Amino acid sequence: MLYHLMLSLSDQIPGADVFRFITFRTVGANLTALVFVFLFGPGLISTLRLKQGRGQPIREDGPQSHIIKKQGTPTMGGLMILSGIVVSTILWADLTNLYVWSVLFVTLGFGAIGFYDDYLNVTRSSARGFSGRVRLLIECAVAVIAIYAIARIGSPKLSLSLAFPFLKDTLWQMGLLFIPFAAFVIVGAGNAVNLTDGLDGLAIVPVMIAAASFGVIVYVVGNARYADYLLLHYVGGTGELAILCGAMVGAGLGFLWFNAPPAMIFMGDTGSLSLGGTLGAIAVAVKHEIVLAVVGGLFVLEAVSVIVQVISFKLTGKRVFKMAPLHHHFELKGWAEPTIVIRFWIIAVVLALIGLATLKLR
Repeated sequence: MLYHLMLSLSDQIPGADVFRFITFRTVGANLTALVFVFLFGPGLISTLRLKQGRGQPIREDGPQSHIIKKQGTPTMGGLMILSGIVVSTILWADLTNLYVWSVLFVTLGFGAIGFYDDYLNVTRSSARGFSGRVRLLIECAVAVIAIYAIARIGSPKLSLSLAFPFLKDTLWQMGLLFIPFAAFVIVGAGNAVNLTDGLDGLAIVPVMIAAASFGVIVYVVGNARYADYLLLHYVGGTGELAILCGAMVGAGLGFLWFNAPPAMIFMGDTGSLSLGGTLGAIAVAVKHEIVLAVVGGLFVLEAVSVIVQVISFKLTGKRVFKMAPLHHHFELKGWAEPTIVIRFWIIAVVLALIGLATLKLR
Protein backbone atom coordinates (compact mmCIF):
# COMPACT_ATOMS: atom_id res chain seq x y z
CA MET A 1 0.00 0.00 0.00
CA LEU A 2 2.70 2.49 1.03
CA TYR A 3 4.87 1.16 -1.80
CA HIS A 4 2.31 2.05 -4.45
CA LEU A 5 1.32 5.33 -2.80
CA MET A 6 4.86 6.64 -2.42
CA LEU A 7 5.91 5.63 -5.93
CA SER A 8 2.89 7.45 -7.35
CA LEU A 9 4.02 10.56 -5.44
CA SER A 10 7.73 10.20 -6.20
CA ASP A 11 7.65 13.29 -8.44
CA GLN A 12 6.16 15.38 -5.65
CA ILE A 13 7.86 14.05 -2.51
CA PRO A 14 11.68 14.17 -2.40
CA GLY A 15 13.18 10.85 -1.35
CA ALA A 16 10.04 8.80 -2.06
CA ASP A 17 12.07 6.69 -4.50
CA VAL A 18 13.63 4.95 -1.50
CA PHE A 19 10.47 2.83 -1.40
CA ARG A 20 11.73 1.06 -4.52
CA PHE A 21 14.37 -0.68 -2.41
CA ILE A 22 13.38 -4.01 -0.88
CA THR A 23 15.89 -3.57 1.94
CA PHE A 24 14.27 -0.29 3.05
CA ARG A 25 10.79 -1.76 2.97
CA THR A 26 11.93 -4.89 4.81
CA VAL A 27 13.18 -2.75 7.70
CA GLY A 28 9.93 -0.76 7.55
CA ALA A 29 7.85 -3.94 7.73
CA ASN A 30 9.97 -5.23 10.59
CA LEU A 31 9.51 -2.12 12.71
CA THR A 32 5.83 -1.78 11.83
CA ALA A 33 5.08 -5.35 12.92
CA LEU A 34 7.09 -4.86 16.12
CA VAL A 35 5.28 -1.64 17.08
CA PHE A 36 1.89 -3.09 16.11
CA VAL A 37 2.32 -6.07 18.45
CA PHE A 38 3.64 -3.83 21.24
CA LEU A 39 0.63 -1.53 20.95
CA PHE A 40 -2.15 -4.08 20.62
CA GLY A 41 -0.63 -7.04 22.48
CA PRO A 42 -1.61 -6.03 26.04
CA GLY A 43 -5.23 -5.42 25.05
CA LEU A 44 -5.43 -8.76 23.26
CA ILE A 45 -3.92 -10.59 26.23
CA SER A 46 -6.47 -9.02 28.59
CA THR A 47 -9.33 -9.93 26.27
CA LEU A 48 -8.17 -13.53 25.81
CA ARG A 49 -7.61 -13.97 29.55
CA LEU A 50 -11.14 -12.74 30.21
CA LYS A 51 -12.72 -14.91 27.50
CA GLN A 52 -10.75 -18.07 28.15
CA GLY A 53 -10.99 -18.21 31.93
CA ARG A 54 -8.71 -21.12 32.80
CA GLY A 55 -6.52 -20.47 29.75
CA GLN A 56 -4.87 -23.12 27.60
CA PRO A 57 -5.51 -26.68 28.81
CA ILE A 58 -2.30 -28.31 30.03
CA ARG A 59 -1.50 -31.89 29.00
CA GLU A 60 -2.16 -34.22 31.91
CA ASP A 61 0.52 -36.60 30.64
CA GLY A 62 3.06 -33.80 30.32
CA PRO A 63 5.59 -32.61 32.91
CA GLN A 64 3.77 -32.08 36.20
CA SER A 65 5.51 -28.73 36.73
CA HIS A 66 3.52 -27.31 33.81
CA ILE A 67 0.24 -27.96 35.59
CA ILE A 68 1.42 -25.80 38.48
CA LYS A 69 3.35 -23.07 36.62
CA LYS A 70 1.46 -22.65 33.36
CA GLN A 71 -2.16 -23.23 34.34
CA GLY A 72 -4.35 -20.23 33.52
CA THR A 73 -2.09 -18.75 30.85
CA PRO A 74 -4.20 -17.68 27.84
CA THR A 75 -3.51 -19.07 24.37
CA MET A 76 -4.17 -17.86 20.78
CA GLY A 77 -1.30 -15.37 21.05
CA GLY A 78 -0.66 -16.21 17.41
CA LEU A 79 -3.40 -13.71 16.63
CA MET A 80 -1.11 -10.83 17.55
CA ILE A 81 1.72 -12.32 15.47
CA LEU A 82 -0.47 -12.90 12.41
CA SER A 83 -2.09 -9.48 12.60
CA GLY A 84 1.34 -7.84 12.81
CA ILE A 85 2.61 -9.84 9.83
CA VAL A 86 -0.43 -9.21 7.65
CA VAL A 87 -0.78 -5.50 8.42
CA SER A 88 2.91 -4.69 7.91
CA THR A 89 3.16 -6.83 4.76
CA ILE A 90 0.16 -5.13 3.19
CA LEU A 91 1.59 -1.72 4.11
CA TRP A 92 5.11 -2.28 2.77
CA ALA A 93 5.00 -4.99 0.09
CA ASP A 94 4.29 -4.71 -3.63
CA LEU A 95 0.68 -5.89 -3.66
CA THR A 96 0.86 -6.82 -7.34
CA ASN A 97 3.38 -9.55 -6.46
CA LEU A 98 1.60 -12.91 -6.53
CA TYR A 99 4.28 -14.66 -4.48
CA VAL A 100 3.34 -12.44 -1.54
CA TRP A 101 -0.34 -13.34 -1.81
CA SER A 102 0.39 -17.05 -2.25
CA VAL A 103 2.45 -17.18 0.94
CA LEU A 104 -0.04 -15.02 2.85
CA PHE A 105 -2.74 -17.48 1.79
CA VAL A 106 -0.84 -20.24 3.59
CA THR A 107 -0.21 -17.96 6.59
CA LEU A 108 -3.89 -17.14 7.01
CA GLY A 109 -5.14 -20.61 6.03
CA PHE A 110 -2.94 -22.41 8.54
CA GLY A 111 -3.68 -19.68 11.07
CA ALA A 112 -7.41 -20.31 10.70
CA ILE A 113 -6.91 -24.07 11.17
CA GLY A 114 -4.81 -23.46 14.28
CA PHE A 115 -7.32 -20.93 15.62
CA TYR A 116 -10.17 -23.43 15.33
CA ASP A 117 -8.07 -26.06 17.08
CA ASP A 118 -7.22 -23.62 19.89
CA TYR A 119 -10.88 -22.63 20.14
CA LEU A 120 -11.94 -26.24 20.61
CA ASN A 121 -9.19 -26.78 23.17
CA VAL A 122 -10.32 -23.82 25.25
CA THR A 123 -14.07 -24.36 24.99
CA ARG A 124 -13.82 -28.09 25.69
CA SER A 125 -11.08 -27.64 28.32
CA SER A 126 -9.16 -30.39 26.53
CA ALA A 127 -5.79 -30.47 24.78
CA ARG A 128 -7.07 -32.76 22.00
CA GLY A 129 -8.57 -30.23 19.56
CA PHE A 130 -10.33 -31.60 16.50
CA SER A 131 -9.68 -34.71 14.43
CA GLY A 132 -6.05 -35.02 13.40
CA ARG A 133 -6.96 -36.54 10.04
CA VAL A 134 -9.43 -33.78 9.19
CA ARG A 135 -6.94 -31.13 10.22
CA LEU A 136 -4.22 -32.74 8.10
CA LEU A 137 -6.50 -32.93 5.07
CA ILE A 138 -7.40 -29.25 5.34
CA GLU A 139 -3.74 -28.31 5.73
CA CYS A 140 -2.91 -30.33 2.60
CA ALA A 141 -5.70 -28.62 0.67
CA VAL A 142 -4.42 -25.17 1.62
CA ALA A 143 -0.86 -26.17 0.74
CA VAL A 144 -1.81 -27.63 -2.66
CA ILE A 145 -3.72 -24.49 -3.65
CA ALA A 146 -0.71 -22.34 -2.74
CA ILE A 147 1.69 -24.67 -4.58
CA TYR A 148 -0.47 -24.54 -7.70
CA ALA A 149 -0.41 -20.73 -7.59
CA ILE A 150 3.35 -20.63 -7.03
CA ALA A 151 3.93 -23.08 -9.90
CA ARG A 152 1.83 -20.92 -12.24
CA ILE A 153 3.81 -17.81 -11.30
CA GLY A 154 7.28 -19.30 -11.75
CA SER A 155 9.16 -20.22 -14.90
CA PRO A 156 8.31 -23.62 -16.46
CA LYS A 157 11.88 -24.81 -15.89
CA LEU A 158 11.75 -24.24 -12.14
CA SER A 159 8.08 -24.54 -11.22
CA LEU A 160 7.95 -28.31 -10.69
CA SER A 161 11.62 -28.97 -10.00
CA LEU A 162 13.77 -29.53 -6.94
CA ALA A 163 17.09 -27.72 -6.53
CA PHE A 164 19.95 -29.13 -4.49
CA PRO A 165 22.30 -27.15 -2.22
CA PHE A 166 26.02 -27.30 -3.15
CA LEU A 167 25.13 -28.24 -6.77
CA LYS A 168 24.96 -25.23 -9.08
CA ASP A 169 23.21 -26.61 -12.17
CA THR A 170 21.41 -29.68 -10.89
CA LEU A 171 17.61 -29.70 -11.03
CA TRP A 172 15.37 -32.69 -10.53
CA GLN A 173 12.38 -32.26 -12.81
CA MET A 174 9.77 -33.94 -10.61
CA GLY A 175 6.71 -33.09 -12.67
CA LEU A 176 3.44 -33.58 -10.82
CA LEU A 177 5.30 -35.43 -8.06
CA PHE A 178 6.54 -32.02 -6.95
CA ILE A 179 3.05 -31.10 -5.72
CA PRO A 180 2.81 -33.77 -2.97
CA PHE A 181 6.48 -33.20 -2.12
CA ALA A 182 5.98 -29.46 -1.70
CA ALA A 183 2.76 -30.07 0.26
CA PHE A 184 4.75 -32.33 2.58
CA VAL A 185 7.30 -29.51 3.07
CA ILE A 186 4.65 -26.93 3.94
CA VAL A 187 2.47 -29.17 6.11
CA GLY A 188 5.52 -30.76 7.73
CA ALA A 189 7.03 -27.37 8.56
CA GLY A 190 3.78 -26.18 10.11
CA ASN A 191 3.40 -29.21 12.33
CA ALA A 192 7.10 -29.33 13.24
CA VAL A 193 6.96 -25.78 14.61
CA ASN A 194 3.72 -26.72 16.35
CA LEU A 195 5.48 -29.59 18.14
CA THR A 196 8.35 -27.32 19.15
CA ASP A 197 6.04 -24.84 20.85
CA GLY A 198 6.08 -26.36 24.33
CA LEU A 199 8.14 -24.05 26.52
CA ASP A 200 8.10 -20.28 27.06
CA GLY A 201 9.96 -18.64 24.16
CA LEU A 202 11.17 -21.95 22.74
CA ALA A 203 9.51 -21.80 19.31
CA ILE A 204 9.34 -18.10 18.50
CA VAL A 205 13.08 -17.36 18.53
CA PRO A 206 14.02 -20.23 16.17
CA VAL A 207 11.15 -19.08 13.93
CA MET A 208 12.63 -15.58 13.86
CA ILE A 209 16.08 -16.99 13.13
CA ALA A 210 14.69 -19.06 10.25
CA ALA A 211 12.67 -16.11 8.94
CA ALA A 212 15.74 -13.83 9.02
CA SER A 213 17.77 -16.50 7.22
CA PHE A 214 15.16 -16.87 4.52
CA GLY A 215 14.93 -13.11 4.29
CA VAL A 216 18.53 -13.20 3.08
CA ILE A 217 17.85 -16.18 0.81
CA VAL A 218 14.80 -14.69 -0.92
CA TYR A 219 16.61 -11.40 -1.41
CA VAL A 220 19.54 -12.96 -3.26
CA VAL A 221 17.46 -15.54 -5.15
CA GLY A 222 15.10 -12.80 -6.29
CA ASN A 223 17.95 -10.58 -7.51
CA ALA A 224 19.32 -11.65 -10.92
CA ARG A 225 22.78 -10.19 -10.28
CA TYR A 226 23.28 -11.77 -6.85
CA ALA A 227 21.78 -15.09 -7.95
CA ASP A 228 24.15 -15.22 -10.91
CA TYR A 229 27.15 -14.35 -8.74
CA LEU A 230 26.29 -17.03 -6.17
CA LEU A 231 25.37 -19.58 -8.88
CA LEU A 232 21.82 -19.85 -7.56
CA HIS A 233 18.67 -20.48 -9.58
CA TYR A 234 17.12 -17.05 -10.11
CA VAL A 235 13.42 -16.88 -9.23
CA GLY A 236 12.17 -13.50 -10.35
CA GLY A 237 9.77 -11.72 -8.01
CA THR A 238 10.60 -13.71 -4.87
CA GLY A 239 12.74 -10.90 -3.50
CA GLU A 240 9.51 -9.24 -2.39
CA LEU A 241 9.07 -12.05 0.16
CA ALA A 242 11.88 -10.43 2.16
CA ILE A 243 9.27 -7.90 3.34
CA LEU A 244 7.15 -10.74 4.71
CA CYS A 245 10.20 -12.31 6.37
CA GLY A 246 11.03 -8.96 7.96
CA ALA A 247 7.46 -8.71 9.23
CA MET A 248 7.74 -12.19 10.75
CA VAL A 249 10.87 -11.20 12.64
CA GLY A 250 9.32 -7.95 13.89
CA ALA A 251 6.05 -9.59 14.99
CA GLY A 252 8.06 -12.38 16.61
CA LEU A 253 10.13 -9.92 18.60
CA GLY A 254 6.98 -8.17 19.78
CA PHE A 255 5.42 -11.47 20.80
CA LEU A 256 8.58 -12.58 22.62
CA TRP A 257 8.20 -9.56 24.89
CA PHE A 258 5.01 -11.15 26.25
CA ASN A 259 6.04 -14.80 25.79
CA ALA A 260 9.37 -14.58 27.64
CA PRO A 261 9.43 -16.66 30.86
CA PRO A 262 7.11 -16.60 32.67
CA ALA A 263 4.87 -16.29 29.63
CA MET A 264 1.89 -13.94 29.76
CA ILE A 265 0.44 -15.72 26.72
CA PHE A 266 1.08 -18.76 24.52
CA MET A 267 1.06 -18.53 20.73
CA GLY A 268 -1.02 -21.71 20.46
CA ASP A 269 -1.65 -23.57 17.22
CA THR A 270 -2.86 -20.26 15.78
CA GLY A 271 0.72 -19.02 15.73
CA SER A 272 2.90 -22.11 15.53
CA LEU A 273 1.03 -23.82 12.69
CA SER A 274 0.83 -20.65 10.58
CA LEU A 275 4.44 -19.59 11.14
CA GLY A 276 5.77 -23.02 10.21
CA GLY A 277 3.53 -23.19 7.16
CA THR A 278 4.71 -19.74 6.09
CA LEU A 279 8.35 -20.81 6.27
CA GLY A 280 7.53 -23.91 4.24
CA ALA A 281 5.71 -21.89 1.57
CA ILE A 282 8.60 -19.42 1.29
CA ALA A 283 11.08 -22.29 0.91
CA VAL A 284 8.95 -23.80 -1.87
CA ALA A 285 8.67 -20.45 -3.66
CA VAL A 286 12.46 -19.91 -3.77
CA LYS A 287 13.34 -23.57 -4.45
CA HIS A 288 15.17 -24.01 -1.14
CA GLU A 289 13.11 -26.81 0.37
CA ILE A 290 16.16 -28.85 1.36
CA VAL A 291 17.84 -25.82 2.92
CA LEU A 292 14.73 -25.31 5.07
CA ALA A 293 15.41 -28.71 6.64
CA VAL A 294 18.84 -27.38 7.66
CA VAL A 295 17.87 -23.86 8.73
CA GLY A 296 14.85 -25.25 10.56
CA GLY A 297 16.74 -28.32 11.74
CA LEU A 298 15.62 -27.77 15.33
CA PHE A 299 12.00 -28.21 14.25
CA VAL A 300 12.99 -31.34 12.34
CA LEU A 301 14.65 -32.79 15.45
CA GLU A 302 11.54 -32.16 17.53
CA ALA A 303 9.28 -33.77 14.92
CA VAL A 304 11.59 -36.77 14.45
CA SER A 305 11.70 -37.33 18.22
CA VAL A 306 7.92 -37.72 18.24
CA ILE A 307 7.97 -40.07 15.24
CA VAL A 308 10.72 -42.21 16.77
CA GLN A 309 8.90 -42.32 20.11
CA VAL A 310 5.61 -43.46 18.55
CA ILE A 311 7.20 -46.08 16.28
CA SER A 312 9.37 -47.47 19.07
CA PHE A 313 6.45 -47.75 21.49
CA LYS A 314 4.18 -49.43 18.93
CA LEU A 315 6.82 -51.94 17.80
CA THR A 316 8.58 -52.73 21.07
CA GLY A 317 6.44 -51.25 23.82
CA LYS A 318 9.45 -49.20 24.94
CA ARG A 319 10.11 -45.47 24.72
CA VAL A 320 13.37 -44.04 23.37
CA PHE A 321 12.87 -40.73 25.18
CA LYS A 322 11.48 -40.03 28.63
CA MET A 323 8.87 -37.95 26.84
CA ALA A 324 8.41 -36.49 23.36
CA PRO A 325 8.84 -33.93 21.85
CA LEU A 326 12.52 -33.69 22.64
CA HIS A 327 12.38 -30.63 24.92
CA HIS A 328 10.18 -32.57 27.39
CA HIS A 329 12.79 -35.34 27.48
CA PHE A 330 15.37 -32.87 28.78
CA GLU A 331 12.86 -31.42 31.24
CA LEU A 332 12.36 -34.85 32.78
CA LYS A 333 16.13 -35.32 32.90
CA GLY A 334 16.24 -32.35 35.24
CA TRP A 335 17.27 -29.50 32.93
CA ALA A 336 15.79 -26.16 33.93
CA GLU A 337 13.37 -24.66 31.40
CA PRO A 338 15.53 -21.58 30.64
CA THR A 339 18.53 -23.88 30.07
CA ILE A 340 16.63 -25.95 27.50
CA VAL A 341 15.26 -22.89 25.74
CA ILE A 342 18.57 -21.04 25.45
CA ARG A 343 20.50 -24.14 24.35
CA PHE A 344 17.88 -24.85 21.70
CA TRP A 345 18.21 -21.23 20.53
CA ILE A 346 21.95 -21.76 20.17
CA ILE A 347 21.35 -24.88 18.09
CA ALA A 348 18.94 -22.90 15.89
CA VAL A 349 21.58 -20.20 15.27
CA VAL A 350 24.24 -22.77 14.35
CA LEU A 351 21.90 -24.56 11.94
CA ALA A 352 20.87 -21.26 10.36
CA LEU A 353 24.52 -20.37 9.73
CA ILE A 354 25.08 -23.77 8.12
CA GLY A 355 22.02 -23.23 5.95
CA LEU A 356 23.19 -19.79 4.85
CA ALA A 357 26.61 -21.25 4.00
CA THR A 358 24.92 -23.25 1.24
CA LEU A 359 24.41 -19.99 -0.65
CA LYS A 360 28.12 -19.68 -1.34
CA LEU A 361 29.30 -23.28 -1.44
CA ARG A 362 28.59 -24.29 -5.02
